[in-house]
Amino acid sequence: MRVLIDADACPVVDIAVTLCRRYGVPCTLLCDTAHALQKEGADTLIFDKGSDSVDFALVNRVRPGDLVITQDYGLASMCLARSARVLHQDGWEYTECNISGLMEQRHAAKKFRAAGGRTKGPTKRTPAQNAAFSAALDAILQNSVQG
Repeated sequence: MRVLIDADACPVVDIAVTLCRRYGVPCTLLCDTAHALQKEGADTLIFDKGSDSVDFALVNRVRPGDLVITQDYGLASMCLARSARVLHQDGWEYTECNISGLMEQRHAAKKFRAAGGRTKGPTKRTPAQNAAFSAALDAILQNSVQG
């Protein structure tokens, strides 16, 4: 298993890289030139800025059994179709059972905004969200190393 992280504006990069290093699991950060970052223990791939450039680069690299970390429902859907596991930055896993509903919510929100509606942005990240992500990723990595 490899861990691929959609690192553009991802608040859990440090947690993920630390856990991957602890378990000896290869970790790759994918980001665009506006969010370029380097972390010890992870490879970084940087792509041109552009609509979904990082997402398509990630999908083209993902293999069955890889773990992808992203908050992007569309990217999650494409990775699931390629038999990858996908983890949200809040610690819950995208699955075939929940992705359709998430995509419908995303579409409805986009239509609402296109019609002039305003939606709230994300709330401030909490320590509980970081803890949930850390626990979920730790469990996945531990199972992959043991299994």
